[in-house]
Amino acid sequence: MPKKKIISKVDLKDAIIKGMQEKKGNQIKVLDLRKLKSSMADFFIICHASSDKQVSAIADSVEEFSRKLASEKPLHIEGFESAEWILMDYFDIVVHIFQEEKREFYSIEELWGDAEITVVKD
Repeated sequence: MPKKKIISKVDLKDAIIKGMQEKKGNQIKVLDLRKLKSSMADFFIICHASSDKQVSAIADSVEEFSRKLASEKPLHIEGFESAEWILMDYFDIVVHIFQEEKREFYSIEELWGDAEITVVKD
């Protein structure tokens, strides 16, 4: 009888980051919002890309990796139509995938400047 492969469950944050890295998401940052009273999530995970096609590819990859590695799927996704800024809501984690110009314009890292920010190494 063949042995079954045992797949260990990965933390959702790590799965999301792996999905971003798989499609070359730029400047990945994790904002820990848990100590902020006005936050609507525990974490924001942010990256950017150079084109709408890459933004879409990163979002697809994040969804795939979160499903396969962490057995999670987003509750809601917005922004696929224009792919300038795709938001993926995993309830406790909100993923933001921007085109570079939109990331600079909205500057989420500055809006949530009180958060603890971790820069993910490439």
